[in-house]
Amino acid sequence: MSIRQDISDALKVAQKAQDRCTTATLRLITAALKDRDIASRTNGTSNPITDATILELLAKMVRQREEASEQFRAGDRPELAQKEESEIDVIRRFMPRKMSAEEMEAVVERVIEESEATGLKDMGRVMAALKQGYPGQVDGATASALVKRRLG
Repeated sequence: MSIRQDISDALKVAQKAQDRCTTATLRLITAALKDRDIASRTNGTSNPITDATILELLAKMVRQREEASEQFRAGDRPELAQKEESEIDVIRRFMPRKMSAEEMEAVVERVIEESEATGLKDMGRVMAALKQGYPGQVDGATASALVKRRLG
């Protein structure tokens, strides 16, 4: 089953349960997916976006809410920070589990070996392979630091 279908099914369940936070968050996700579909159509692609693109979109939504939550906490608005964190919990239900530090080190090492990267000039190729091979599972900043340390 696709992520898109999982989101649609979860939206129906949330609406029946009258869970306002989940319903609102899933509607935001659905709207973002439709926007991305429309954007891809204007670029000449008639197919809906792929699950990998959906995972990228969800990761972006989580990052945005994490930043907003930090700002709300810094501004002494814990109720708004809590709302953002609740939305993060809903979004993360549709994302794969993040890798632990040990798992990420092993994956980075394997991808570097497979891509035969030898220096920092190959970092882009390694990061692209990580992003493609492990969508939603690898934290970009952490992976970037590991790749730099290994290749640098």
